[in-house]
Amino acid sequence: MVKELSIIIPAKNEEKNIESLLKSIKSQSYKNYEVILADAKSSDNTRKIAKKYGAKVVEGGLPAKGRNNGVKVAKGKIFLFLDADTRLPENFIKENLFEFKKRKLDIAGVDLVPDSKKKRDKLTHAVYNLWQRVAQKIDPHMSGACIFIKKGVFFYLEGFNEDLMVAEDHALARKAHKFGYKFGILKKGVLLSTRRLEKEGRVTFASKLFYFWFRRLFGEIRKSKIKYELDKR
Repeated sequence: MVKELSIIIPAKNEEKNIESLLKSIKSQSYKNYEVILADAKSSDNTRKIAKKYGAKVVEGGLPAKGRNNGVKVAKGKIFLFLDADTRLPENFIKENLFEFKKRKLDIAGVDLVPDSKKKRDKLTHAVYNLWQRVAQKIDPHMSGACIFIKKGVFFYLEGFNEDLMVAEDHALARKAHKFGYKFGILKKGVLLSTRRLEKEGRVTFASKLFYFWFRRLFGEIRKSKIKYELDKR
């Protein structure tokens, strides 16, 4: 049977996170999917774990390249891109696909729910979620942590821009909007690790996001501008 949904996950050295994500996918009530891992030459057990859960494994790279490479072998009519450090709540796929179709969306993001009990993390993510909802019809953007997009739309937009070092996810949303595709933020959020906040510090991380948003007003950020290491995000 042809799968309706292709779940594509770019990753590098994610053995500490990938199993939790794959378990959460396997426990979903929705079953008509395939899983593709785009692995950027992991030196740990990332590939081994992915294969244990029945995922196809392809060569990856930085997020844009990994996602694009995953699409090359994808069979689904809809693509779901997930970061390796996310987890899906119960009925996440079923409920979001229903909303995606009901609203006749072409591309969509979701709210980000921190996998943390700290009030400051909840507040930070609540602000981000509000921001992306308010802006969705004016200057749409979405997190690459979780993206739904129709296959035909993805190919028309020529996928993720691999020349961009950061914000390739936001660039895809804006490009879709520019060409008249319907964009939206779905109600059921994805659980997201706070490891980047812990690693970089919350103020530093927030400042970096603000800089990227401001810098984008003057053009996209290219590879030559910023050093980016996939497994140290």
